[in-house]
Amino acid sequence: MNVLLTGGAGYVGSHAAKMLLAAGHTTWVYDNLSYGHRQAVPEDRFIEGDLMDGARLAAAFRDYKIEAVMHFAAFAYVGESVTDPGKYYQNNVVGTLSLLDSMRATGVEKIVFSSTCATYGVPEVVPITEAEKQAPINPYGYTKLVIERAMADYAAAYGLGYAALRYFNASGAAADGSIGEDHQPETHLIPLVLDVALGKRDEIKIFGDDYDTPDGTCIRDYIHVDDLATAHIAALEKIKSGEGLLLNLGTGEGASVLEVINACRKVTGKEIPARVVERRAGDPDRLVADASLARKTLDWQPKHVGIKPIVESAWAWHRDHPEGFGK
Repeated sequence: MNVLLTGGAGYVGSHAAKMLLAAGHTTWVYDNLSYGHRQAVPEDRFIEGDLMDGARLAAAFRDYKIEAVMHFAAFAYVGESVTDPGKYYQNNVVGTLSLLDSMRATGVEKIVFSSTCATYGVPEVVPITEAEKQAPINPYGYTKLVIERAMADYAAAYGLGYAALRYFNASGAAADGSIGEDHQPETHLIPLVLDVALGKRDEIKIFGDDYDTPDGTCIRDYIHVDDLATAHIAALEKIKSGEGLLLNLGTGEGASVLEVINACRKVTGKEIPARVVERRAGDPDRLVADASLARKTLDWQPKHVGIKPIVESAWAWHRDHPEGFGK
């Protein structure tokens, strides 16, 4: 299949591109490099372009005979979305509408969308199923929910076929160590802890230790980035015109902040100083997926279960690339 990945030079997108190419799909990456890395994808598979440039998008669809889109292009810093919501609505929502309209204009009818568990907000029931009420507590989560709604409306009116994959905590790095996580600024727990192991930070901050969990720290569902990528590929085969799939992607197992830090200590052999500070507003005690529907619907199974193998793959990348794609 001829597949275009918007935002495909970013973290999850680059891993999906790598696995699509390995599976024999003709794959193209479309990215404006505002956050992505050109080094993360093969040079001959890269198209520099912006979501808002509908003419360039349509030309790419026609020139490369694109049959399906994987849509990863989004701003994803929760705190920034609160302080600058206009940036998020413009890029995430308006940019996606530009993409959907370019698809319509060129007859591309399949899209796999990078959604998020942030659409649920603070869940009433954990593990979280797809039936959980969607009540985002920040603009980032709300922009993703708006896109899910737009795709449903485009499916009903125009015959779009789509899958909205609601990620939990993407983590880890490619098995061969060739690509991994490199955000500027970095906000994800595992790379922040590994920065301490590398001596790039003095300590890791733990935001609260009085949550209703066994060790008092927040619990999250960490899913390996390669498992996310395989789910995207599986979803491509299941999409039907005029219909949508709404699926959680997680392992169904949670790891606390302290468990992640201790796993990093064991894998790296480093002390990794940690300090408890005040809670952050809006952090739920637990966010863990019930991903049974995705397993059944996609005939998919995450291979990296448990925090230790995820940390091992992340450490292999960060140890060998301490400056990310800059070195």
